[in-house]
Amino acid sequence: MKKYILSAMLIITACFSLKAQTSAVQIKVITENEPLLGATVYFEKLEKGAITDRDGNATFTEIPNGTHLISISYLGYRTLKTSILTPSTVALIFKLTTDDDQELDEVVVQSSRSTRTVRKIPTRIEFIGGEELGEKAAMNPTNISMVLRESTGIQMQQTSLSSGSTNIKIQGLDGRYTQLLRDGFPLYGGFSSGLSILQIPPLDLQQFEIIKGSSSTLYGGGAIAGLVNMVSKTPGNDPVLDIMLTQTQALGSTANVFYSKRNENYGVSLYGSGHYQKAYDTEDDDFSNLPKTKSISFNPKFYYYPSEKTTLWFGLNGTYDDRIGGDMTAIKSGKNGIHQYTEENISKRLSSQAVYQTQLDSVSSFHVKNSISFFDRNLTVPDFNFDGKQINTFTEINYQRESQKTEWIIGANVYSSNFDENDTTPLQRDQKDLTYGMFVNNIYDLSDNWILETGLRGDYNTDFGFFPLPRLSLLYKIDGGFSSRIGGGLGYKIPDIFTEEAEYINFKEVLAIDKSILKPERSYGVNFDVNYKTNLFDEVGFSINQLFYVTAINNALLLNSTNDGFFNYENATDKILSKGAETNIKFSYKDFRWFLNYALIDTKLNYLEGNPQKPLTAKHSGGSVFMYESQKWRIGFETFYTGKQFLSNAKETTGFVTLGLLVMRNFKFTSVFVNFENFTDRRQSRFSPLILPPHENPVFPELYSPTDGFIFSLGIIIKPFGNEEH
Repeated sequence: MKKYILSAMLIITACFSLKAQTSAVQIKVITENEPLLGATVYFEKLEKGAITDRDGNATFTEIPNGTHLISISYLGYRTLKTSILTPSTVALIFKLTTDDDQELDEVVVQSSRSTRTVRKIPTRIEFIGGEELGEKAAMNPTNISMVLRESTGIQMQQTSLSSGSTNIKIQGLDGRYTQLLRDGFPLYGGFSSGLSILQIPPLDLQQFEIIKGSSSTLYGGGAIAGLVNMVSKTPGNDPVLDIMLTQTQALGSTANVFYSKRNENYGVSLYGSGHYQKAYDTEDDDFSNLPKTKSISFNPKFYYYPSEKTTLWFGLNGTYDDRIGGDMTAIKSGKNGIHQYTEENISKRLSSQAVYQTQLDSVSSFHVKNSISFFDRNLTVPDFNFDGKQINTFTEINYQRESQKTEWIIGANVYSSNFDENDTTPLQRDQKDLTYGMFVNNIYDLSDNWILETGLRGDYNTDFGFFPLPRLSLLYKIDGGFSSRIGGGLGYKIPDIFTEEAEYINFKEVLAIDKSILKPERSYGVNFDVNYKTNLFDEVGFSINQLFYVTAINNALLLNSTNDGFFNYENATDKILSKGAETNIKFSYKDFRWFLNYALIDTKLNYLEGNPQKPLTAKHSGGSVFMYESQKWRIGFETFYTGKQFLSNAKETTGFVTLGLLVMRNFKFTSVFVNFENFTDRRQSRFSPLILPPHENPVFPELYSPTDGFIFSLGIIIKPFGNEEH
């Protein structure tokens, strides 16, 4: 009997002992000596997590005594992993530091040519970071159109049903007014403009920087509507390998591979992409909605670090792209009978980049960069062939100096463009342009709250003369989450034949540019915006950005028909005036984000009677993106509305709504995803015909809405070195 009593006492004692071996734990998270609301504290082996309250505290009960590995994370801050001992005799207080890849206010953007953060630059810059780029790459791994299409006030305008050629419109202005940059280098343009967006895969890009309004002071002619600078990933000390494989129900297959690594003196990044798309006919009308496409891209870069202050890198970018669309029977079996119409684009591009940058002392640096781009495009439609080669070069030197309150950038560059059409073509549209430029830019802290940015550029084009380009921006900011910017400047664009109107008719019967008659396009514009962010409740964050803008273009380049069946370029007799507003709102709650946007684009053609709205430009558009993001899951639901537009014949189109859903699951070494793009299957053929008879020589109406309809894709991202922490 005594043995049973003793056993029972031992069991009871053990139970009390076990209970005594657990503790209540409180962990406080701060940043810059302020409590951080909404941070996640996670005990990895116990699989227990909690969210910090408004005082920065996360409380746990019944944590076994001993050593535990915890992770502390918050969007925009570096994830902290550390060990704690429980019970603890000291206060458990941890400080998170900002992550430059995620925290917008701490991001250093390259398009400004400044080393300041976004919060301290008077020029308004929109930033799209790595996480969002990863999401858009899953939605569309073949090109960057998805990234740009879903930005407020930006429209991706498809110009050809058969080839899918697409241009970017910022604030209602044609694509030729937007300058595309990659790592600060002018990217493509000219003969390649309609295909540029389609031939830039997104997987090796680190961030996007978008400046709306004239940016010609820093980057020269062409940036009247704005610029888009794509910043490539650079190698770090830890190796990175991403392998992305995607398949769509629309018969498209894509493979992307990116690798990077550096040591003390050398680094390398290697990127390759392959895409194959079978001709796809959504409506079963015997005409393709997606062209048959074979595309291969490669982009190796080599880095040399002779010292901590100096970097030298060299890169190559090559693309081969063959796409043919049109009559499905002609594509698959060859032309016969009424099956005659195809449009084929075979393009090859090769570009080099070389950069030398060195820190001269603690406050000044020196940069030299050069690029050479070659583009060869052969466009073939029935009874017509447009074949030409284009070589562009760009060289720049600049000197930067910064102190506690001021920053100077002084530089000079030279840009050349040489388009050579095949000598067998009856209409010779060869064109050469050479432009020299010098610029100076200054950012000065007037006080803790006011920052002024001034700039002046002078460009000299050997055919069109001198262009003075001043700019001015002013920033007001306070610590309470409010800031406001106002800025403006002048811009210009040298005339060339590569406009959206010419692309639409495949450059057929388009006459050469007459430099003795035509004038350069000139612009002036002003932007004004206000920003505010706060916490509405203990765990609900809120921010809003409201932008107002106006841009005017004089001597706009127009393509008009002549009496003898040709098309000739002329300057408009009055201005194009684009004005409007953009609203961006964000709510955040723990791992949930909700983004709302609205754009009012009022672009008037004052050179036409009645000052009509610019064709194919929606006056009203808006969107909603709802995101859930955690270490394991990323789920996004998107809704976008595009309002009514006018066609060139003044007919009004139908507004439409598109919906999208992305679901991604992260594992240690892989991520798998499914994407439902436009799953309500909104497409132009539901509102108006895409093709008009006769079948053998069809007429293609203007495009104003999606043409491919619903696209379902399934993919996997393989990361042999492991997924980064969220």
